[in-house]
This record gives sequence, C-alpha cells and structure tokens, in this order.
Amino acid sequence: MRSASWKTRFTALGIVVLVAVGAVACSSTNSTATATTGSSSTNGTSKIPSSAFSDHTGVTPTAVDVGNVSTLSVVPGLFKGAVVGTEAYAAYVNSTGGVHGRKIVVQPADDKFSGAGNRQATQSAIENDFALVGSFSLQDSYGGALLAQNPGMPDVSVALDLKTNQLPNVFSAVPALGGWLTGPLEYFKQQFPSTVDKAATLVADTPSSQTDWAGEKYALEKVGFKVVYDPVYPVTQTDFTQNVIQMKNLGVKILFIDQMPASYASALLKALVQQNFHPKVVLGAATYSNALVAESGGASAVNGSYLDQNYSLYLGGDAAVIPAVSTFLHWVSKTSPGFQPDLFTLYGWLSAELFTQALQSAGTNPSRGSLLQALSKITSFDGNHIIAPNDPAAKKVGNCYLIGEVVNGQFVRTSADPSVSGPTHGYRCNGAYLTPPGTPGT
Repeated sequence: MRSASWKTRFTALGIVVLVAVGAVACSSTNSTATATTGSSSTNGTSKIPSSAFSDHTGVTPTAVDVGNVSTLSVVPGLFKGAVVGTEAYAAYVNSTGGVHGRKIVVQPADDKFSGAGNRQATQSAIENDFALVGSFSLQDSYGGALLAQNPGMPDVSVALDLKTNQLPNVFSAVPALGGWLTGPLEYFKQQFPSTVDKAATLVADTPSSQTDWAGEKYALEKVGFKVVYDPVYPVTQTDFTQNVIQMKNLGVKILFIDQMPASYASALLKALVQQNFHPKVVLGAATYSNALVAESGGASAVNGSYLDQNYSLYLGGDAAVIPAVSTFLHWVSKTSPGFQPDLFTLYGWLSAELFTQALQSAGTNPSRGSLLQALSKITSFDGNHIIAPNDPAAKKVGNCYLIGEVVNGQFVRTSADPSVSGPTHGYRCNGAYLTPPGTPGT
C-alpha cells in the first residue's frame, strides 16, 4: 500500500473525531447539565413498526447476539478500538451474569473501508443479530440506508453520517450534529482576551474536516473570535514549518488544533518549537492521546497547552476520581491485553453500556421493538460520569465540558474545574451547542 493512501485514511480517523467531539452522553439524573440543541425526539413508540415487537432475532435463552460493523483492515487497526470497547463492556456485563440471564455476544464484522462492505455487513446483522452495537466506520451512510429501510432494527452506535444519526432506530451516546460548544470558547476568551482578534487553525483537505471546521468556526465567530488563518493542508503533509512561519508573520495569538489527530498535531507542535513561536494552543478530543507528548518531542513542546473536550480524562488521568474510568481501563486491558485505548474504544464501551441499560428495561423476553421502546426513554446518559451528559433519545447535545492542561507532560484538569464529587461531576456546564444554519437535523 502506498504511503499517501495510508496517510489519507489515518487522517480521516483523526478528523472523524471532530464530528462527535462536540457531543457527549450518559445517564446522570442529578446533573445540572442541559441539552441545548438538536432535533426533537422522533423515537416514540409510534415510530416503531408493530412487527418489531414480535421480532426476537438473535435472542436465545442464554445469549443475545449483537453485530458490530467497523473498519478493521485495509489500514490495520483503523477503528479496532470500537470493537475492543464493545467487547470489553460485554465481558464486564457477562461477568456479573449478563442481562436477565443472557450473555451479550459481540459479532464483529469488517467493512474493509468500503461502502459495499459496510452495506453487506449491516445486512447480515439485520438478518442475524438482535441489534447493532458499537459500530464505527467512515462508510456508515451505506449501512444507514439499510437501517432507514428496516426501522425495526436497533442501532446503538456513534453514527458519523448526519442523516443516519437522525433515524428513529439509531441511538448514540455521542450524537453527531455538526456543531460546536460555546462554553470552552467563552472560557478561552475570558482567560486570554487579547487573543480574540488573532485566532487560527489548520484544516485537513477532506470534505468531512471542512464541514466540521465550519461548525467550530461558526461558534468561534459567535463568541467573538476573529479567525485570521485557517488554510487547508493536504493529508500527506508531514512538515508544518511554512504554516508556522505564516502564522508568526500574521501575529496569531491563539491556535485551535482541537480537530487535528495526534500524529499531525505533534508535527505542528514540533514546528512551533523550532520557530520559537508560542501562541496559546488548544487541543481537543482528536488530539487527546497518550502518545502526543512523545511524538511531539517531549513534554517541553506540549506543556502549557490547553485541552477542551466533553469527556473525562479517560486515558488514566481521572482513574482515581471517576470509578468508571478505572473500570473501562481494567476491562479493556483484561479482554485485549496490550491494546492502547483511544476515543473509538470509549465509543464502543459507551454504546454497549447504553444498549445494556435499554436491554435491562426491555423485559425478560426482549424484542427489537421493546428494545427500541426502552432506548426512546433514555433521556440522560453519561456512562457513570466518564463523559459529560447527553440525551440519546432526543439526539441532543449537552452543554458540559472539561478544560484540561498539559503539565509536566501529563494531561490534568485545571485547578478551577468543578469537583468530581459536585453536582456536575467535574464538568463545566455553561454556554450552548451551536450548529450552523442548514445543518441536517437542526
């Protein structure tokens, strides 16, 4: 395989994070968070085909088979974490006896990074499995077309395709809506008021990344930032020296690279050091990685950067204060020894947790219909605080987030962040989730 082809797909992996980075989810009934925008709920019982209530496909007296359609080959491990996370949560539940005496059995399928593969694997799941759980693929619009034709088939996954996300039988712990949170942007504006007139970013040359940047730029401008530099870079680019020189000449004061995958962000951070240029740097969920510091050349290249995401420090930083983080890391290690968890692993874990919560409420003889009915009633979900709360049923994004910093080469919470033991469980909850006019589902 040519290097450029690999680069294209790896960049897509990082860029895809942006679609969901502004969304978060899970159950927290005593949280003060609010869902600020999104589509109205269309997941009521009236939208469930009557035939789904007698459909027990994939259910036996001892097991529930669930499908997972993700990209696993072509670029090895592209979204392997989605399967790893789903299987890890299933193993965790099964260790407690399963759900109503049934173990959850994950049946993974590789779509091989193709639309035809995604469609074929989705069709197989519709015919053989109780539901789809934890799938993750850039090609999910192809499977989404089949889900639209089979409204009785539940899909509990992080859907990237905005139209698929809006289907009444698709439920996501992290809904993709194409917008951005204003709360973190207001924080940076207040902390660094002199930077608002000179903001910058770099945008990868893919349609999805440009769509995602449109959402973030819209929110930035609403808050009051002026973006003076946002060039498109080719996905094969590995040296950002010229970009840094241009930003330095423009007097850029704050650099939002929250949508760059760690491999690209690290190259940019190296160039900043080499050119002795030090604007405020904002990282994000796409950049949050245990490998970032080493790939950037060491702690000195990353120290002082900020982190903006609506997830906890789930790679280990919050393990001592949020039990769900420890549970997540333990079961990933137990079921996939040596695997380094990433955002997609978390997506799989959360999807399986959301599915399990609904399955527990779907009765001792669950049908696809009763599962969809149960899912339509889950209006708040945060995975026991491993992410900020969201509303899966109404497909609404909450307004909570975390501001972190890199200190001595480690991601840590800022000292001003709320206490994890407080009512918002360590998340700031202010501002709103904004989407540009004309975004599907808004």
